[in-house]
Amino acid sequence: MTAPLRLGTRRSALALAQSQMVADAVAAASGREVELVPIVSEGDVNRASLSQLGGRGVFANGLREALAAGRCDFLVHSLKDLPTAQPEGLVIAATPPREDARDVVVTRDGTPLHALEAGARVGTGSPRRIAQALRHNPRLDIHDIRGNVDSRLARVRDGELDAVILAAAGISRLGGELGGLRAEALGLAEWPTAPGQGSLAVETRADIGADTLAALAALDDEATRAAITAERTVLSVLDAGCHAPVGTHASIADGDLRLRAVVYALDGAHRIGIDRTVRAEPVRAEPVRADPGYARETGSGNGADAADDGGLIARAARIGREAARRLLERGAADLVPRESTT
Repeated sequence: MTAPLRLGTRRSALALAQSQMVADAVAAASGREVELVPIVSEGDVNRASLSQLGGRGVFANGLREALAAGRCDFLVHSLKDLPTAQPEGLVIAATPPREDARDVVVTRDGTPLHALEAGARVGTGSPRRIAQALRHNPRLDIHDIRGNVDSRLARVRDGELDAVILAAAGISRLGGELGGLRAEALGLAEWPTAPGQGSLAVETRADIGADTLAALAALDDEATRAAITAERTVLSVLDAGCHAPVGTHASIADGDLRLRAVVYALDGAHRIGIDRTVRAEPVRAEPVRADPGYARETGSGNGADAADDGGLIARAARIGREAARRLLERGAADLVPRESTT
């Protein structure tokens, strides 16, 4: 009897929910049972703020150690939490179709962020969201918070906070229930989110069996992979951590790959932004069937060393590099804390 495939995941309700979604898809593609293997990450036990933890992969390192040690066969990450540097021996085998990449502001009565009164208590642990919130409404009283989605929503419901800022994708993957609270979706043009937000990354060992690799690669969505390649290349070239005050969003529309990238001062007082567009070839309707070479090409973490033949992923990497260089020319290095361990 064939042994089940083992999917390593964090223990939070959100991580388990999105891992189960991927497990079901891999089981359907491979014909093998997939079991979840809960793993504790540093970010689950270290209660320091995200600004203090920086871009050191605190939500990924423990899982990757388990994968490299053979305690599981593949992982599912929230891509926005992954450092841009890919560890040796591991590859990103697939990026499934992206969910809603927007942030949402959740309040008791639906008051928009810009209309919240002076001193309104808004909870978020993200330096980017803090900068964006203060830029939209400098009268806010920002509270640096951690915790799962339910605990953050409870702090609004109980009156401890007036609002929290969360990822729309996380709420959706947990069923979308807000328990009577109201959500305001924030447009990506004025509020670009973290590189890779709304996307998942399916990671495995470079030496995993070909059948397993093919089953994982069947989940890959090329349009998503192109978008996150452009976004994460910006972050990589800026040499910024995955929790830096940098917002990026890329998408394919009308045959073009469009990228917006903005770097914020931590207090929201200043920002430097850029928009870039490159022509995109039609995206293949059929999923890419990977062999080990494909996984190595697209499993670079930021996509920058993906196929250099002028294809969509290569153009996405180029537009990301160009955007980051223009941002640096305009002074972005003075705003972004530099990270040597992205």
